[in-house]
Amino acid sequence: MPGGTLVRRSVVCAWDAAAWCLAVALIVGTRYEFYLSAEQWSTVFLYAALACVSQLIVGTLLKLYRGKYRLGSFEESLGLLLSTVVVALLLVVAFVALRGLDEFPRGIAFLAPPFALVTMAAGRWAYRAWQGSKRLPIEGAENVLVYGAGDAGYQLLRLVDIDSSSPFRVVGLVDDDPRKRHLSLLGRPVLGGRTDLVRAARERDVSTVILAISGAGKSLITEVADIVEGAGMKFLLLPPLKQMLGGRVKLSDVKEFEITDILGRRQVETDVASIAEYLTDRRVLVTGAGGSIGSELASQVHRFGPSRLILLDRDESALHSVQLAIYGKALLDTPDVVLASIRDARSLREAFERHRPQVVFHAAALKHLPMLEQYPAEGWKTNVWGTNNLLELAAEFGVEKFVNISTDKAANPTSILGRTKQLAERLTSWYGANAAGTYLSVRFGNVLGSRGSMLHTFQQQIARGGPITVTHPEVSRYFMTIPEACELVIQAGAIGSDGEVLVLDMGEPIRILDVAHRLIVNSGKDIDVVFTGLRPNEKLHEDLLGTGEAGVQKRHPLITHVSVLPLSPSVLESYDPQTASPLIEQTDGCPPAREAGDSID
Repeated sequence: MPGGTLVRRSVVCAWDAAAWCLAVALIVGTRYEFYLSAEQWSTVFLYAALACVSQLIVGTLLKLYRGKYRLGSFEESLGLLLSTVVVALLLVVAFVALRGLDEFPRGIAFLAPPFALVTMAAGRWAYRAWQGSKRLPIEGAENVLVYGAGDAGYQLLRLVDIDSSSPFRVVGLVDDDPRKRHLSLLGRPVLGGRTDLVRAARERDVSTVILAISGAGKSLITEVADIVEGAGMKFLLLPPLKQMLGGRVKLSDVKEFEITDILGRRQVETDVASIAEYLTDRRVLVTGAGGSIGSELASQVHRFGPSRLILLDRDESALHSVQLAIYGKALLDTPDVVLASIRDARSLREAFERHRPQVVFHAAALKHLPMLEQYPAEGWKTNVWGTNNLLELAAEFGVEKFVNISTDKAANPTSILGRTKQLAERLTSWYGANAAGTYLSVRFGNVLGSRGSMLHTFQQQIARGGPITVTHPEVSRYFMTIPEACELVIQAGAIGSDGEVLVLDMGEPIRILDVAHRLIVNSGKDIDVVFTGLRPNEKLHEDLLGTGEAGVQKRHPLITHVSVLPLSPSVLESYDPQTASPLIEQTDGCPPAREAGDSID
């Protein structure tokens, strides 16, 4: 133990012993005016000595003197209270209940402990206040307002006070709760609500505002960001509670405001037990493992301890990246990294024969709508035939769970992308009815941060000085972050039934123009927005459910279960790869392909 720590703990022990002696002396002086007999004085001295020894023993057992608590903290106060109660009860039993010392002034046994507790606590709080007064502001620290005078705001203030290298100097707080208008937290006053924010900041030369409400919704974040950034200040915030270890605030949690903070959704509650049941100690195959969704899926699956995680992709560089991200090395010399295209049935068969996967997450797909409109046959080969290749092998090799990653463009499809993904959903549904395992699809909208996504496009356009191109001023889309989407995909795999499409709750659709404006504000640049017009077969607004589809929430509040018409793979030959539509009406007993607008019986 360092010498300074030993001295400090010794001083605390001495103070607590002295506190009991002072408390006894105070009671003897005020209640008995020091008029005691010689026998009574002897019992008083014995009581004080035993109180000191008992306090040190009990306090050591409760780790009050072993560094468990920060001096003067709330947690230490509770420990101090418990130790005082235990010591008081022991002394009451010894001096009063047992009646072994009839000369003892019994009022001391009941009045001294509260005074001893107050004295011990007062010494600690005085020391803490003295230490706080010695802390000098760091040169160059920013004057900061904290938005939120709740638990997260209080924790943040404590950390700023404790951390001698903190770059922040908190000069006040802002909170919308009128009951906190005259509140003061650790010496910082609440200066008003949202409407008072700019005024309070200017009066105190504030350059930064930190939103310390860990559960803040996107509407609150957006409104506060507009106010703060509109006044020329920097806007920082705490991430959602689930992203902070143990729900405790750290200074490192404070981060710059990003577009994902207003496009994300509410916290996902994951049933870890059900997920672990079908992933732990299983052989899991992820197709498209090098893509944005596939790589995050593989990373999350890896945490559940599969017996083998097979990463399949046609892009060797992408496989290198995902293996490096998961394992910290990427030699690409192990059999669990499979370089193959899902279009190649022979290569897929070799992979299935070698690894015999028990769970398959199918994330491989062609996804760019304008490109597939130009080359529809390529979308057919990957999204339809490639998916059917996997489904056929999964059924042959007895896969227990097959999860097909779909898109909201499969609901009321108008494009090649939408129609091919709808066919993939229907093929998966057919295998769900005819194969031994569980086959289901998961449908969600745009994923923030995926390769080639709108977010990357806008950021690159801003970096080039603009303009930002938006197809239509009113075009809107559903958004999810990659980790949220993958977390719900894995959850869906645990609760989905054969042939279902599970639709993830995407919240409210967001106007693309609003995203563009937010990114422009964040950049601090003067960037123009140019409208280019909707592209062929592109929707103004997307749907999550197709016409006639009825969704039911069964086991998770963010996942809706939908039934879709199955499609037998035997009728794929009757489809036109250029349009992903049937050439003729089917007469083999299989239902015809459903076009946008048709209802499901």
